[in-house]
Amino acid sequence: MGVPAGVVPHEYDAVIVGAGGAGLYAALRASGRVRTAVLSKVHPLRSHTGAAQGGIGAALGNVEEDRPEWHAFDTVKGGDYLADQSAALILAEGAVEAVVDLERRGLPFNRTPDGRIDQRRFGGHTRNFGEAAVRRSCYAGDRTGRMILQTLYQQCVRNEVAFFDEFHVLDVILDGQTCSGVVAVALATGALHLFRARAVLVATGGFGRMYGVTSNAFASTGDGPAMLARRGVPLEDLEFFQFHPTGLRGLGILITEAVRGEGGVLRNGAGERFMERYSPSLLDLAPRDIVSRAIVTEIREGRGFPGQGTSGDYVVLDATGLGKAVLEAKLPDITGFCRTYLGIDPAAAPIPVLPTAHYAMGGVPTDDLGRVVPGTPGEPYQGLYAAGECACVSVHGANRLGTNSLVDLVVFGRRAGDHMAAFAAGSDQARISTGDLEPARERIGRLRPCRGLPGPTPQTLRERMERLMTDKVGIIRRGPDLAEAVDELEEIRREWLGLRPRDAAAAFNVERLEILELGNLLDLSLLTAASALGRTESRGAHAREDYPSRDDDRWLRHTLARLEGDVLSMAFRPVDLSRWTPAPRTY
Repeated sequence: MGVPAGVVPHEYDAVIVGAGGAGLYAALRASGRVRTAVLSKVHPLRSHTGAAQGGIGAALGNVEEDRPEWHAFDTVKGGDYLADQSAALILAEGAVEAVVDLERRGLPFNRTPDGRIDQRRFGGHTRNFGEAAVRRSCYAGDRTGRMILQTLYQQCVRNEVAFFDEFHVLDVILDGQTCSGVVAVALATGALHLFRARAVLVATGGFGRMYGVTSNAFASTGDGPAMLARRGVPLEDLEFFQFHPTGLRGLGILITEAVRGEGGVLRNGAGERFMERYSPSLLDLAPRDIVSRAIVTEIREGRGFPGQGTSGDYVVLDATGLGKAVLEAKLPDITGFCRTYLGIDPAAAPIPVLPTAHYAMGGVPTDDLGRVVPGTPGEPYQGLYAAGECACVSVHGANRLGTNSLVDLVVFGRRAGDHMAAFAAGSDQARISTGDLEPARERIGRLRPCRGLPGPTPQTLRERMERLMTDKVGIIRRGPDLAEAVDELEEIRREWLGLRPRDAAAAFNVERLEILELGNLLDLSLLTAASALGRTESRGAHAREDYPSRDDDRWLRHTLARLEGDVLSMAFRPVDLSRWTPAPRTY
């Protein structure tokens, strides 16, 4: 394998980009059969999966009767019938197997008195096709995601997976529709590394950092989807971005839905349990898009608590009725967050909350084996996979149910790992030429240090992007606002081309990394705004004031957004409706 001077070569059968739950589960499954490496921008135990708190849904039926088919129906209905129904059933059935597997690998789930995995309620999860709420969420206190990370990481170390921590991936090597590796920069040295591989899995997580207030980690900048978009892969359903209803006011730090699952109640400034108006049956455990819009409506109509200074109005999550013992035993991290960041003891006082940008339902289009697909009819890419939040199977449709993020990670991370291992074991290494590295070398080479360069800074462009996305591509949207957002994001992208780092250091050049990450976020912001402008209906998390109704005749289809240079284009593909007929979403 000839590579240019200064580029460090590596060779593996399977390379996984991202060390969250999906990436680690894929690595664990692949490493039993082929030489496997994991590249991660942060240490694996700092991956954003660790922020998932409340639980992982699986129809175990340990506390009350439950069935995977009910879980699949809730997933489809909660997604406002945009989820592909065969994939939703694979998700629900695979959840049971994955949770049992995680338990056997050492994950310390909470237990029932008779020793089985305990389960609690979560929003949108019901028994008997919507009859009543069901206890489906398996949990390890309020740190379930962290326990998944630790369990999978330990097992990967045991399987001798090679880890390359603090590597930022710049490009994927594609020859037509055949993938043969990735190019990354080592943050510790600034050197380029070429990872040649028979199969590559992209599992880089979400991109909530395009919004001003988000529950996402600082590293959640959409590196994988943006990288693939630059290589011509369309991105699916980006207009559907979920806002979690209960982020700590002004901070965005998540207050898990498990607080409401245990009995916490949302109240407005008059002390009313206002969800009685919006979801009489599921109340505070309605799907997240419904609860988020209810909070915004209460505040818009003057029923919030008045904010002070620069802080806006808000509502509260009242967990005082749970008692100190329950909060300390089942929600210890949340209790600590409230004390640390707000100086509030949730056992004694309500928690001020507002919706926070949380989860991308859309992403890289894949089939149910994790293979990246062109979106419109065609063969999958050879050797290229995606899983987790950066991917779109599509199982979340227009709105993801709580707990289904962790389900998605483990079910499709496992499936992708199994398939990529079989593919890699039966395929030859593709040849790589010097020219294959040129896009990555050009992207990083453009960012040579330049002191005193006039014009905007990365911080000013990032703040403009965040304001635009928050104000005009947020919870409630309007056509004119979305059109303005598209135009201004195009302008910010042009200004981004002029950015240069002032720091000349090769090692840990934070400013250079910030510019690269901002470029990824700007591409995804533009695709998100354009997709939202194009969808002239309201469905799930996509709420248009100028088109308030769901329009199944025109819009029961997936959006495929492509960005080639500065040219935006849209295509569409049908939704799998093989099991349930779309019906009004009532709760």
